[in-house]
Amino acid sequence: MRWILPNIQSDQVRKTMDQNQVPESIAKVMVARKLTDIHQTKEFFSPNIAHLHDPFLMKGMEKAVNRIIQNIESKTPIFIFGDYDVDGTTAASLLFVGLTNLGAKAKTYIPNREKEGYGVSEMGIDKAGKFGANLFITCDCGINALNRINYANEKGIDVIITDHHIPGKILPNAFSILNPKQVDCDYPFKELCGGGVALKLITGLVNKMGYSFDIITDLMDLVALGTSADLVPMKNENRVFVHYGLKTLRTTRRLGLRELLKVAKVDIERDLSVTQVVFHVAPRINAAGRLGDANRSVELLTTTDSNIAYKLAQELDQENLSRRAIQQGVVDDALFLVNSEVDLENDKAIVLGSRGWHQGVVGIVASKIKEEFNRPSIIISFDEEGNGKGSARSIKGLDLYSALAATSQHLENYGGHAMAAGLAIHESKFNDFRKAFLSYSDSVLNENHLEPKLYLDSEIKLSDLNHRFMDFLNKLSPFGPGNMRPKFAVTNAAVIGNPKVIGNGDHIRFQIKQKHTAIDVVGFGLANHYQDLILGSPVDIACVVETNVWRGRESIQLNARDIRLSSTT
Repeated sequence: MRWILPNIQSDQVRKTMDQNQVPESIAKVMVARKLTDIHQTKEFFSPNIAHLHDPFLMKGMEKAVNRIIQNIESKTPIFIFGDYDVDGTTAASLLFVGLTNLGAKAKTYIPNREKEGYGVSEMGIDKAGKFGANLFITCDCGINALNRINYANEKGIDVIITDHHIPGKILPNAFSILNPKQVDCDYPFKELCGGGVALKLITGLVNKMGYSFDIITDLMDLVALGTSADLVPMKNENRVFVHYGLKTLRTTRRLGLRELLKVAKVDIERDLSVTQVVFHVAPRINAAGRLGDANRSVELLTTTDSNIAYKLAQELDQENLSRRAIQQGVVDDALFLVNSEVDLENDKAIVLGSRGWHQGVVGIVASKIKEEFNRPSIIISFDEEGNGKGSARSIKGLDLYSALAATSQHLENYGGHAMAAGLAIHESKFNDFRKAFLSYSDSVLNENHLEPKLYLDSEIKLSDLNHRFMDFLNKLSPFGPGNMRPKFAVTNAAVIGNPKVIGNGDHIRFQIKQKHTAIDVVGFGLANHYQDLILGSPVDIACVVETNVWRGRESIQLNARDIRLSSTT
């Protein structure tokens, strides 16, 4: 693994130290993250509601708001259709709560992953008609649903699309489209998640109807869940959403969320983090749609019945355990196929397909395979009729949306982003698609792209690690893409005491020392470095710096990402 440190100019570091009255260790991180402009720095370190953009800057907002107000005033039902992942279900939930608070009669619906597939479905449109709705609002989907929107129009149902996925060349014939990624949309921030776009719609309604902004702050916990789980850049409005949302989440009045935090064993007495949301809360919300009915996620997030909240949280917790077992089986199968059928010497991407794999876990498996082999990875599950649903995950250097567009003659449909996408394909086209995708990957990727890289902020000394440094790291949060948790290099450190292999034998714990400062190190999945640590030679460690809590006592520790023998003595 190659460690990459930024090229930081010493004069910039000194200037930042003087301007902000901070030590060199903090100034280096600020320069590495381009936090050197006084105004920009103040805004970054103090996320504020005032930093949110006017929702009416988004193309289609005025038209969408006026159309919804018609239904609110006439008491005509509104049908909310969401995607089945965390972003889609939280977006549907916040639209339901927000619209209900504004006096609307609303109903939510999440499609069945296996029966209806991804995106807007005819079944959903038919249900809207039966509900008596003449207005259909999508959440986190719909931007490429040309035929389904036409179907809704034929039924006399107006459609407002709220989405954040990349639009195709032709847009659906919807009543209004809210998507900041539209080429002619002047909205200043393009990287909202589906929940973020939905929140802007509610904000537009609140502003137009003269309601209190408290309605919006109350929904911040839901938009924080979607923003964190969807891995959109943690910048601009997303940073404000998550900053306030995590605070709201700690004291949320949503009964289902409170029960979910309990079963996920999240300690709300301490500050909630994006990591806790992504790894403990989001998988349980996702479990509903992966293995069963995702409408339960929306019910969990919107119920005012404590018994239902408890029952659903327990149910999703159990389904998450089942999902993990199913997922591991598919991961094991996929690893076997990679080792037996993939030419890792020459193939710059991995495309796998099989019957019997559960469609609900292919996205997670694609992520695992990508991480294991540092290659763009596509995992496709085929049913008994040969219909396939797949998920793709990428690395820097290959834009998945462009890659799928270039190979789309073999696909039934596709959509997504540069780093994550979904697709539908028939089994008869699999081999041709695989060859075409590998050929495309070979044309845009080189060996440098395939070498695992670890991007570090700076080198630090153990003597730099104190309460002020930890307070600074906390102020850099919330972390996520575009603002990842800082990683550092500690070089030429002595290993002291006896390293211990812990957990299931994959992890390691040890202590290092530089001059008079010693500190604990934990390395998850790094037990293979044990032999290096007992040689008595100095080591370099790539790590994040974190606070460890053990039996009520807090201490600073390093969480290692890589370990190597030091080249200096």
